[in-house]
Amino acid sequence: MNAPDTAPITGKIILVGFGPGAQEHMSYRARSAIAEADVVIGYSTYVKLVHDLLEGKEVIRKGMTEELDRCNEAWEHARQGKTVAVISSGDIGVYGMAGPTYEVLLQSGWRPGSGITVEVVPGATALSACAALVGAPLTHDFCSISLSDLLTPWPVIARRLDAAARADFVVALYNPRSGRRTGQIVEARRILLKHRSPETPVAVVKSAYRKKQSIQLTTLAQMADCDIGMLTTVLIGNSSTFIDEGLMITPRGYANKYAELGGETVAGEKAGRSLSLGLDGWKAEVRERLAQGDVAAEIARFFDLPVSEIEAVMEDACPPE
Repeated sequence: MNAPDTAPITGKIILVGFGPGAQEHMSYRARSAIAEADVVIGYSTYVKLVHDLLEGKEVIRKGMTEELDRCNEAWEHARQGKTVAVISSGDIGVYGMAGPTYEVLLQSGWRPGSGITVEVVPGATALSACAALVGAPLTHDFCSISLSDLLTPWPVIARRLDAAARADFVVALYNPRSGRRTGQIVEARRILLKHRSPETPVAVVKSAYRKKQSIQLTTLAQMADCDIGMLTTVLIGNSSTFIDEGLMITPRGYANKYAELGGETVAGEKAGRSLSLGLDGWKAEVRERLAQGDVAAEIARFFDLPVSEIEAVMEDACPPE
């Protein structure tokens, strides 16, 4: 590990997420960051996507498994007083180079204010770009899970898949399949089907906003049969997601409060107030069901909660002796 630098250095590392790759979806700051860089470092495919912005730059191309090499190259050039742009498609802080770069810098003795400035430039990540192409599948709660087990143990990934499916999140799958990793997407489908209908809508989007863009709308039962690779993001709906007129939509939940989305609230609901099954209201529902003779186990199944949660509500309802 190198000792912290004490001499003033004017180097800079800019971690640039430039979005899907299309020029019109690149932020102004992403373009200006690349423009001010002396050195541009990136995965070969990313470099190709911004090749017209690289005239006069020192360009360092790295392969798929050379992420740490990119970090070390950036550190070394910045220590020479250069401005370095480490580039990535999507958002460089989402499954990107921002994390490992900070790790390498901190382990090398760098600290904020020590002479080398580090800036992160956000970009539209793949799930946002892909969602925009198919409608509005992310309008309600969602999560992203990478199926790459190159750095994450599969049992950890499987546990996250199961939890997300059980909790009814819309799920975005990154790194779903590669030339060597072909079974992960099949196993992911098996896990998701434990908690989701086979007819759950799925969007399979490859190379969003690029020349070879392709979009496939399918179902959870059929998704593993689609053309899926490393440039693909898979969006899996929740229990309320639907496809209509070729658009994949996840309702925000207005129908829980408003009659036919016309502005009038349904019986028992008030605009601007928590639902009758909100934080406090659901407990009243539990007590009402108990009064009607339902047992705790039945109520727990209805709400998909542990019996202990229902029993806690019961205890709260009982005045202390």
